[in-house]
Amino acid sequence: MGITKKVMVLAAGLGLVALSACGSSDGGDAGDGGSGTVTLVSHNSWAVSKDVVADFEKQSGYRLKVLEDGDAGQAVNKAVLTKDNPQGDVFFGVDNTLLSRALDNGLFQPYEAKDAELILPEYRVDEDKHRVTPVDSGDVCVNYDKAWFAENDLTPPRTFDDLVEPEYKNLLVVENASTSSPGLGFLLGTAAQYGDDGWPDYWKKLKANGVKVVDGWEQAYNEEFSGSAGGKQAKADRPLVVSYASSPPAEVIYADPRPDTAPTGVAEGTCFRQVEYAGLLSNAKNPEGGKALIDFLIGERFQNDMPLNMFVYPVREGAQVPEEFATFGPQAKDPQTMDPQKIAANRDQWVKSWTSLVLK
Repeated sequence: MGITKKVMVLAAGLGLVALSACGSSDGGDAGDGGSGTVTLVSHNSWAVSKDVVADFEKQSGYRLKVLEDGDAGQAVNKAVLTKDNPQGDVFFGVDNTLLSRALDNGLFQPYEAKDAELILPEYRVDEDKHRVTPVDSGDVCVNYDKAWFAENDLTPPRTFDDLVEPEYKNLLVVENASTSSPGLGFLLGTAAQYGDDGWPDYWKKLKANGVKVVDGWEQAYNEEFSGSAGGKQAKADRPLVVSYASSPPAEVIYADPRPDTAPTGVAEGTCFRQVEYAGLLSNAKNPEGGKALIDFLIGERFQNDMPLNMFVYPVREGAQVPEEFATFGPQAKDPQTMDPQKIAANRDQWVKSWTSLVLK
């Protein structure tokens, strides 16, 4: 969207940036329990209000340090590679599309968070071991540029089937399923829709219909999508993009001047539900600080703060969603979903097949 980093964060876990460090204070080694610092490792879409962090630090007695480590896939892979000597104490940002990779590689140690019983039942996983704690949810969906479709007197697509119709030829840009979280989510959505045997044929049709593939969300949304603020400046020519159901409210909330309605819409029949988790890293140097941080992530204060910072929905029962967020970015009513076990069993082969089919 090109407005601020706050707008970029709606693609929870995406964007390709170098490792950076931020936080409310300097000093102290990452993860060093003796320093009073607790370190969170996350993707570059982490965002939280300063007063909420200050509240955590005051109540817990720990200073919070955050290491933002690229997109979700990159961050998970790096965390696995460094699990014996981790960068921090808690990892946040592994989602249901990549969860099995983290669990199978022993990335997390068990911890049942305080108030875990207040997490909505549909988001709970690994309840026998409590290696991860659900933190937020969001829907990967095709977004469309309202103005473009109005100017061209064309009805926006609503379903996966619509996207392969001739009138939408050369209009869609998607992210690489092997390098991007929403790209993978969109692939899984098509697999859920068309089945194990049917999704490759669907992607053949998409390819024949001129789908464009780029590495990550930032490029797809800010550079290729005509409906984003960045896309308008770059004169992008793709009015359809794989993004999130929460993208339209960001286009409203962070625009200056603020429009009365969102300039972008969501094709609700193309959505796939993602859930993000946090976990206490297996070799955390400050496990007690890490436990306090996980409690904080599902606490009422943080859960209420998330929607307008990371553009995701809370998972805590009774958490508040701002009216403007709910109005312009309602959750999909009937998104595609997939059991984490099925994702674990098929993800790598599906991505390999998708790469061979679409990119070669």
